[in-house]
Amino acid sequence: MPLELIGDIPNSAVFREYEELELKPDEVRLKSIFSSVKHGSELRAFRGDSADAMEPWDGEYRLHRRQSGEANHFPMRLGNMCLGEVLEAGSEVERLKIGDRLFGHFPVRETHTVVESRVRIAPEGVSPQALMYWDPSDFAVGAVRDAPVRLGDRVAVFGLGAIGQMIVQCARLSGARWVAAIDPIEIRREAAGRHGADATLDPTQVDAGIEIKDQTGKLGVDVAFETSGNSNACYDALRSTKYEGTLVSTAYYAAPMSGLKFSGEWHRNRVRIVSSRACSEPLPQFGWDFGRIQSESFQLLLEGQLKADDLLHPILPFERAAEGYMEINERPERSIKLGIDHTMSC
Repeated sequence: MPLELIGDIPNSAVFREYEELELKPDEVRLKSIFSSVKHGSELRAFRGDSADAMEPWDGEYRLHRRQSGEANHFPMRLGNMCLGEVLEAGSEVERLKIGDRLFGHFPVRETHTVVESRVRIAPEGVSPQALMYWDPSDFAVGAVRDAPVRLGDRVAVFGLGAIGQMIVQCARLSGARWVAAIDPIEIRREAAGRHGADATLDPTQVDAGIEIKDQTGKLGVDVAFETSGNSNACYDALRSTKYEGTLVSTAYYAAPMSGLKFSGEWHRNRVRIVSSRACSEPLPQFGWDFGRIQSESFQLLLEGQLKADDLLHPILPFERAAEGYMEINERPERSIKLGIDHTMSC
């Protein structure tokens, strides 16, 4: 029987067998070629310790209900994006044929049986790695638009996971004159440096706020982005922002914000703080919705204006997916974004 990667209980990734479903007339069955996981919201659910797990979200009131509870979404499938090849096609499928390479938002498993409308044809000449970055690119495009970043701006990006890497590049495309990239993880700083960052800083070795002020004539950046979900990084971003500048956060802060202080810089410098989530609609700009954000980010990847071919690390064979998932959860300093190559042998 085929296998899929699941979280059976909080903080535990294992393989589970599954049965192939009977193919319906409007469905296709894919054999997985390349998959990836989402390090932010997916790992938060995997750990089962955030407000989403402990206090249910009330969509009508748009708040979390204050009540004690336990994570009840286990077992959960793990993974976020997949590129696959069509093995079978239902009798009513018209635009797809056996052998087509398709991609979409799917978990890490050996096969997928999905309706035709849920998949896109993979364009020629676009690498699997770039396709895996479609999701983080969506939220990077949304964040840079929410700021917004203007021609000549100075920008700092705190947190250089997948979304942060894409924000570095999107800020450049939007006209940023100078971009600083801040993260304690060396491989992430090196990646940002390859893709347009003018300065890369390790916040455990320098005072990022002072360093950024020094490199901007004591002014600070016009826009700071915080993508890590770390309260200390959020405070460093606040300290790095100029008077009446903008701090944009794409993060979900699962832990108490013990490192964030509103006692000084935020009050005195009149910093504007923006929460950015590209799929939370309606979006603030008329004529833009999440579908348009997705189309724009995909086009930027397709054109090669956003580059992601070297931003998946590590890349492991499917047989090591459970091991790799546990590694990124327990040792985040060793990864940027986990990729699973189903064609790779151990």
